Amino acid sequence: MWQNLLQEIMNGKEKSLARCISLIENEYEGYFDFLQQLPNSSTPVIGITGPPGAGKSTLVDAIIEALVNDNKKVGIICVDPSSPFNLGAILGDRIRMSNWYNHPNVFIRSLATRGSLGGLHPKIIEITDVMKTAPFDFIIVETVGVGQSEIEIAGLADLTAVVLVPEAGDEIQTMKAGLMEIADMFIVNKADRPDADIFVRNLRMMLAPAFHNHQQEIKIIKTIATKKEGIEEFVKAMHEIQSTKYEATESNQHQTQNTKRSWLLTEKAYHIIQQNRMKNINKNLLKEEIEVASTNKDFNLYSFVKKYI
Repeated sequence: MWQNLLQEIMNGKEKSLARCISLIENEYEGYFDFLQQLPNSSTPVIGITGPPGAGKSTLVDAIIEALVNDNKKVGIICVDPSSPFNLGAILGDRIRMSNWYNHPNVFIRSLATRGSLGGLHPKIIEITDVMKTAPFDFIIVETVGVGQSEIEIAGLADLTAVVLVPEAGDEIQTMKAGLMEIADMFIVNKADRPDADIFVRNLRMMLAPAFHNHQQEIKIIKTIATKKEGIEEFVKAMHEIQSTKYEATESNQHQTQNTKRSWLLTEKAYHIIQQNRMKNINKNLLKEEIEVASTNKDFNLYSFVKKYI
């Protein structure tokens, strides 16, 4: 079954891809052996992250349109927040992308975080790697937008775009340290709002100390996603950064990029090892044990978890 699925996915059968993702989500027997058979792929993964309300979904919708018009095939992973009680998606309304669900060059999959603290799905790495074997030109991962913990996206995406709005000054101060490290570019969306130019100037000043860590200056692009303004510039910048990242690494000028890729793979490996070491911990059973143990007036959470460590 698994071997047939792989061949069908490589041939572009979206139903097989959707089925395979569901099997991996539910850790169906043989899924890890299947993952070991995946061929290496250089399909670029674009991470779109940023605080809630920045217009990420609208922006992704506009990016899809630009890429499709350029005859590109695009795979989209949308990570929605989950209910803390049943782990189902709270915001599963991909209304803004509804035009693309039946488009032959677009595949969209919504995932719930399922309680993952980093704002990503616990099987996001595996699902992304499976999608990379399909004949997509780009894979876009739009994250839930939970703030500082979303630095986790840097361990997944080849290119990370952080979406902000002109009113996000305080949020930048809160997330600044992490954002300086993960962002390949900043997108200031809703740039028709007052003080957008002042915000961009302040952002550029804030980023100045971080420029020396990059091979090139971190791009700041103004967009108005609802009007498709600035999207062409973003797609062009996306292509430029990707071509730089995948050039032959024959000279020292690419050393920083090689180091970043090594860290990216290290983060992915660490996450996979962590998930597999935790696979025998069932949250529902853990809840039942806690319900019983916590009735004791001397209950101590750290003493309780010691047997699992």
